[in-house]
Amino acid sequence: MKLAAILVGTIIAILPMSESEMQHSPTNRLHSVSGSASFRKIEQPLPIKVGVLLGGLTLIGAELWWFLGRKQQQQQATQSNGVQEVLITVDGGYRPDRIVVVVNELVKLSFHRLDRNSCLDEVLIPDFGISARLPVGQTTTVEFTPTKVGEYAFTCGMRMFRGIIEVKIDSFIS
Repeated sequence: MKLAAILVGTIIAILPMSESEMQHSPTNRLHSVSGSASFRKIEQPLPIKVGVLLGGLTLIGAELWWFLGRKQQQQQATQSNGVQEVLITVDGGYRPDRIVVVVNELVKLSFHRLDRNSCLDEVLIPDFGISARLPVGQTTTVEFTPTKVGEYAFTCGMRMFRGIIEVKIDSFIS
């Protein structure tokens, strides 16, 4: 819905305004009332209007792809002596960003941070009450035991970068 409103607003903004619309526009009335010079329309060539429109649509598409369309990298936790472990690289996000673990077994997530982006200073796993600092160039391990099957989010401190912990009954990847 928001995207549709942006597109309609952009299209209306680049359409030429008739002389009568210019005389009755709020901007023109403000200038006339204040006594300053009247509104003067600056006509832009059609190729520039189309270029601006296409550039805006490209940026909107890139943003939607970045936040909604990227494929997740899934990884099954390795199990050893009843402990499930996964190494997550923190570099422009989380890799892998989808972790598959088994319910009722201890999980150790090791976050190795390479990116200096301040957004990635911290990892939050709210469903397990975890908040951990991630120093650059170091590996920080968090531990928890999931007791219910489901999907649980982990995010950066600003909640811009995110991943999913998928808790299953058995250890196969679907």
